[in-house]
Amino acid sequence: MRRRLTLLILALLTAAPAFTQEPPVREFRGAWLHIVGNDQIKTLTREQIQQWMTATLDTLASLHCNAVIFQVRPEADAFFQSDIEPWTRFLTGEQGVAPDPYWDPLAFMVEEAHARGMELHAWLNPYRVTFKDSEALHPGHLYFRKPGIFKRYGKQLYFDPAEPESVEHTVRVVADIVERYDVDAIHFDDYFYPYPERFEEFPDDASFAAYGPAQGFAYWQKNDWRRNNVETLIRAVNDTIKAIKPWVRFGISPFGIHRNKKDTPDGSGSDTNGLSNYDQLFADVPAWAEKGYIDYIVPQLYWRIGHPAADFDVLIHWWNDKNYPGHLYIGQNIASFSEKDLENASVTQTARKMALVRELQNVDGNVWWPGWQLAPEAQPGYTAPAVAPAFSLPDSLCAVYQRYPALIPAYTDLDAIAPEAVSGVRISGNRIVWNAVETDDVMQQPHFYVVWRFPGSEPVDFSRADCIVALTRETSWSPAEPRKGQGKYVVTVVDRCWNQSGASKIINW
Repeated sequence: MRRRLTLLILALLTAAPAFTQEPPVREFRGAWLHIVGNDQIKTLTREQIQQWMTATLDTLASLHCNAVIFQVRPEADAFFQSDIEPWTRFLTGEQGVAPDPYWDPLAFMVEEAHARGMELHAWLNPYRVTFKDSEALHPGHLYFRKPGIFKRYGKQLYFDPAEPESVEHTVRVVADIVERYDVDAIHFDDYFYPYPERFEEFPDDASFAAYGPAQGFAYWQKNDWRRNNVETLIRAVNDTIKAIKPWVRFGISPFGIHRNKKDTPDGSGSDTNGLSNYDQLFADVPAWAEKGYIDYIVPQLYWRIGHPAADFDVLIHWWNDKNYPGHLYIGQNIASFSEKDLENASVTQTARKMALVRELQNVDGNVWWPGWQLAPEAQPGYTAPAVAPAFSLPDSLCAVYQRYPALIPAYTDLDAIAPEAVSGVRISGNRIVWNAVETDDVMQQPHFYVVWRFPGSEPVDFSRADCIVALTRETSWSPAEPRKGQGKYVVTVVDRCWNQSGASKIINW
């Protein structure tokens, strides 16, 4: 493996001169871990699922990912203990059936992610209730108590976004998660109003008649009214989150095209030709960012460079150039990284895509889809291929693009005050120990301690990602090398919004 990674480094660095060779010290590196479609979950024991999850987190940590976006509410259900919605069928095979023996996957993942220096973002779908007509809802599901706030469209059942009780219910679910779990963010993906069915319109004429005119919308403004319905939910969710825990972020991962240029009278859309958030899903994500309702955007730019309808290069420049408030991360489709480079067919598009992410000023990182594929060997029943693939994104991340740890960019719109530096740094046996940072200011409370190691003759330099040793919630660290006075260690602390303190006292080791 080591020889393979060495050859990979050489190949990547010589094939793509545009690539920024040194990974940045701050970069969001997330991974979506979905449960929808993972039908094997319901066939596994608690121990097998937990082993799969921890092995996946171990691999993600070794690839220096720093956030996990974990799906916990795919169909108005719960992949966690909830008194509001039934247990998801994706865990036990039947909606409403609790795991036996009991355990709480969200609580488990929060603890395990934090123990590895990673954040946990709880991923919810706000409106979807079923995938197909044949699905059985639990008798205690809200649908049987409030059928009027739901609509059937195609073969699926959805909350009606126009109904105030739809908003109230979803906000209640979010509040419950934020109150009871130490999540770092609430995350919605691209499913707002449903993706359009051919020759079928979402059946909300009655809802418009009931609410639209009173809200100031004429029938010809129905699409604006739909966008207002979704914005009402987004605003309420963010207000609720911040009222409970002001450090918990709210992120949206929309379909990659906001609007096509041909559909915008002022030509402000992207030079693309596909479905759009604004016109088909009725989600005006930039407006939410401008109004401060969301803290980050992860447009799903799943296409290759050179795609005729949705070119990755065109879209990443469009989102970067708009420079909306908050952070911008790029939703990356792992499969697209094996596409051939347009100028050199002997290499993949990986180097050029990563160069764009690193060189564009307003791009703050990536989220990998599907995250499970970064740790294939962790999956139950995994069998290694007889012949290693010619390209492996995990190997590329490990060897080149994420070869050092990274801190998440600070959310200075929420809080820009750096926490106090750690004190009492000392050597105790074979460990470096420090005192916990005590403060009554919740925004400055420690999120992670950062351990840095600098060669003995070199200055402390917090711009060097290669000198980050660990992110930990513990107040001690054991260096891997014997104590010979050849290096010096420094500890800093990052708060809930990733503001970093000053340096601790230097410890020579």
